[in-house]
Amino acid sequence: MKCGAAAKLLGRCGGDTMSLVSGATERSGSHQSRNAEDCLGNASTVTNDEVVTSSGSLIRNVVWNLIGEGSPMLVAVFAIPILIHNLGNDRFGVLTLAWATVGYFGVFDVGLGRALTKLIAERKTDAQSGEIPGLIQTALLLVLLFGLVGAACLAALSPLLVRQVLKIPAPLQHETLYACYLLAFSLPAGLFVSALRGVLAAFLRFDLINLLRAPFTLFLFLGPLMVLPFSQSLVYIVAILLGARWIVCAFHLLFCARLVPELYGTFRIRITDVGSLLSFGGWVTVSNIVGPLLVYVDRFVIGTLISMAAVAWYVTPYEMVTKLGLIPGAIVVVLFPAFAESLPVAPTRVVLLFERGVKYILITLFPLILCTVTMAHRALAIWLGADFAAHGAHVLQWLALGVFINSIAHLPYALIQASHRPDITAKLHLVEVPFYLLLLRWLVMVYGVQGAAIVWTLRVAVDTVALLVIAGRIYPLAGGAIRTILGLLAATTAILVVGIWLPSGSASVVFLLVTLAIFAVIAWSWLLSVEEKIVLLGGVKTIWAMP
Repeated sequence: MKCGAAAKLLGRCGGDTMSLVSGATERSGSHQSRNAEDCLGNASTVTNDEVVTSSGSLIRNVVWNLIGEGSPMLVAVFAIPILIHNLGNDRFGVLTLAWATVGYFGVFDVGLGRALTKLIAERKTDAQSGEIPGLIQTALLLVLLFGLVGAACLAALSPLLVRQVLKIPAPLQHETLYACYLLAFSLPAGLFVSALRGVLAAFLRFDLINLLRAPFTLFLFLGPLMVLPFSQSLVYIVAILLGARWIVCAFHLLFCARLVPELYGTFRIRITDVGSLLSFGGWVTVSNIVGPLLVYVDRFVIGTLISMAAVAWYVTPYEMVTKLGLIPGAIVVVLFPAFAESLPVAPTRVVLLFERGVKYILITLFPLILCTVTMAHRALAIWLGADFAAHGAHVLQWLALGVFINSIAHLPYALIQASHRPDITAKLHLVEVPFYLLLLRWLVMVYGVQGAAIVWTLRVAVDTVALLVIAGRIYPLAGGAIRTILGLLAATTAILVVGIWLPSGSASVVFLLVTLAIFAVIAWSWLLSVEEKIVLLGGVKTIWAMP
């Protein structure tokens, strides 16, 4: 009952607070109560008045993204210890590297998912809506071609990766090789999902995106658990995940065809669309190539220089804390089409959305990260045991700091790409690569897995500051807001660093409680507006009054 009240509150809170940003009026009750079938049938007739920045839609879409990304975290908390216990550190480390490998080869979508979101969002006017089916069909053909190339590359490189590059124990090499072949076969399905998800995002159907994403993400953990009673082989684990991925792909295609029925019609390839998709997606692809390299290379370096067990010590805290990134991710995936639609017609609205996005990220994420930093050793000891905590606690602390800093980077990144400058983010990532790789190798050799966490955090800190400065340069209207954001980021980062250096014990608990109390006072008196306070208090009273 209270969950239902909370959902109603979120919808109403979105309507009250976001109207201050967009200036839009509330939709009628009948509009908000449309059923899924009506939404699918009428999605292609969305007008510019019903843009993503409309009253309440941002909050609703963010909530859908949080549900889709957040619910699997609950399963992961229980599933990961069971997987580590039954598979062992080495086999579980190999499984995480397999996930990382297929994630990296996702670059073969050449940025078409993000390009589709932007181009469809720009063409949803009556004058250009007829071009959308051909645009989607062209993109899907390109995805198929690039997916086959990527699958062939992954299959060809698998023997080299398994037998020479990684320190995979000899008894595991045979099953790991066949698991990699299965992962290669799953690659085209993953690329199709990425592109089709871009279509759904352009039509603001984040409910459908997460209706499909949540079950598959849950199955990433539940699938291996289902296999354990019968086998511990990675081949069977990857095979069941492969089937799930192709099923999810089929459902994405079904929902997109319901949104755009013309997809069932004549297949149309437009050369101009190929150019538009690849010109935007090309630079996004550079970021997609370099970005996953920067994200995943640390675990490969650890596996090469230390051991597969060390990979598990690093990846488990990493997967645990980076899930908090779903908060800024849920906000930014909604704001990207908002930026794309509003930049040409309402630039001041973009600044307001940018400021509010940063504010909500800070208010929501800082307390969670502070708790993680100060309670890291206790949490890991309870969850995975004292031995694991001894190896992973400092890793978790440094990665938590990096996640907090990187959460702010999501917004300037989206704003820069929405301004049709994906080349800037791509060039920034290219510049970072050599410095990051050299520093990563050195710190891993000196400090082990903790060194990898430190260098990852340093990289995202440099990346965040650079993106904020660049966003201020290309979009001067946001300059004042960005200077304030940099000050807030510096202050909160300093507090978290103090939390890292404090020894685990009563001092860290006192520090946590005092800092949270001070932050609550600052957030209430300075960050929240009068209207937001009224809505928040009214919502709390509503939930409290529910039986």
